[in-house]
Amino acid sequence: MSDTVNGNGGIGRASAFLASGTIVSRVLGFVKLIVLASIIGQYNDSADAFALANQLPNTVYVIVAGGILTAVLVPQIVRASAHLDGGTAYINKLLTLALSILAGTTIIGTLLAPAITGFIGINLPADQKDLAIAFAYWCLPQMFFYGLYTLLGEVLNARRMFGPFTWVPVLNNVVAIVGLLIFGAVFGADATGERAASEFTPAMVALLAGSATLGVIVQAVVLFYFWKRIGLRFRPDFHFRGVGLGAAGKMATWTFGMLVLTTIAGIVETQVVSLATGEASIAVLATAWLIFMLPHSVITVSVATAYFTRMSEHAAVEKFDLVKTDASSAIRGTTLIIVLATAVIAICAYPFAAVFVAPFDQIQGIGNVIIAFILGLIAFCILFVLQRTFYALGDTRTPFFFTLFQVVLIVLGVLGCALLPVQWIAVGIALVITVSGVLQCVLAALLLRRRLGGIDGRRIVRSLVKYLTAVIIPIGLGLTLLLLLGGTVEGGFAVQSRLTAIASMLIIGVVMSAAYFGLLLVMRSGELTAFLAPLQRRLGR
Repeated sequence: MSDTVNGNGGIGRASAFLASGTIVSRVLGFVKLIVLASIIGQYNDSADAFALANQLPNTVYVIVAGGILTAVLVPQIVRASAHLDGGTAYINKLLTLALSILAGTTIIGTLLAPAITGFIGINLPADQKDLAIAFAYWCLPQMFFYGLYTLLGEVLNARRMFGPFTWVPVLNNVVAIVGLLIFGAVFGADATGERAASEFTPAMVALLAGSATLGVIVQAVVLFYFWKRIGLRFRPDFHFRGVGLGAAGKMATWTFGMLVLTTIAGIVETQVVSLATGEASIAVLATAWLIFMLPHSVITVSVATAYFTRMSEHAAVEKFDLVKTDASSAIRGTTLIIVLATAVIAICAYPFAAVFVAPFDQIQGIGNVIIAFILGLIAFCILFVLQRTFYALGDTRTPFFFTLFQVVLIVLGVLGCALLPVQWIAVGIALVITVSGVLQCVLAALLLRRRLGGIDGRRIVRSLVKYLTAVIIPIGLGLTLLLLLGGTVEGGFAVQSRLTAIASMLIIGVVMSAAYFGLLLVMRSGELTAFLAPLQRRLGR
């Protein structure tokens, strides 16, 4: 499960391998979501309680994977590779420190589960809040193992062994799905949400939340095997002085600040959306966000992860022009697919929702939240690359400030959403996140442009204009097909059942993709030519 990144061909191979693992993992992730919706529903107290509890460690992990450990770890390991021992001693010291902090945080967080969950779910009824607290005791230990997974995986990435980091989440999903199926077999399924929160027994809580945590444990521990494959062995080392951890500590201070800011925004979002109990609330917002994250995880994360190591190497020897070139290539390469993904998911939002729920009013509720989120996907993915570029430069201070800018906008906007009718609160929150994300992306681009003396902006804008022009006709075709398939009316084929919804999405997606790539070929898109070149060579052979 390794790939060497030497030149654009290596980047392409590594990105493709990363994407393939992510695709399998995400497919299983959606199977898990479908099974979860079938077992405990989406529009009910127990679903919201479980979503709130399971989101606590997940929120921390998303932030961690988005920079808290990555920002510090990869650049430092790349620099430490110049040491006589290849950086082994440094890695052991850095991991010992990070795991100690994670362990302490996890223990404190778990002990404070009633206070944390009670504060975040302050607007929940008493029985629903009690259930969320019970789930949280089982879910919060995931924080340590999510952190362990990220730490071990990023060391592998820094050593150019990219595969395991994206493939082992498959095991997590398999364990979680098996746990859900056992829960359904033992306690019965409740897709319509008729089971009250007070009816959950300790055994039900342990099986549902415990199996979710077991999956995360397996995902993390398996990575030790791949460490041995590349000759690494973790040996705790608590002697932190004299190995240059000061730079890492300084970077970690700013990234910890980002963690605090993002956590504040997440708490406010959950508190406000929990006002919509009985409508699209916590569970719906979480499901829509996972759908939003699908193309980002498969495309942007895969490409940026492969580029990030190379950018860190170039930054370490002060080849900033090459850093700029890498960032431009990563943005243009990811947005090529992300523009299409945005259009397809927006058109297919109602059929997508029909995969999880059956009543048409619930389909509309989830579908509207998906649309509100997906409008910000392009900016979100560009921002991800911009953040990674700052991290490669060893700068976590600047990302802190443009994150602060976004969090202020989110908090003000989300608090305003509390004034909306309850059925529109989740949609309003998603729109606030979208608008604030777009503005954050613009600010980050301006700051990086000043830092590097340019970011190849004209070339990036030309490519984006070309992509957006090419997607206009596919959007028209997709809308026409959606209407013909009855995707906007109750009882229509596209929203009639899970099977018809999936079939409709496949039809719409294939037609829109063919039209989009066909138009880009006619427009002689250089990025598409580069994207197709490895496939053409393979077919030629």
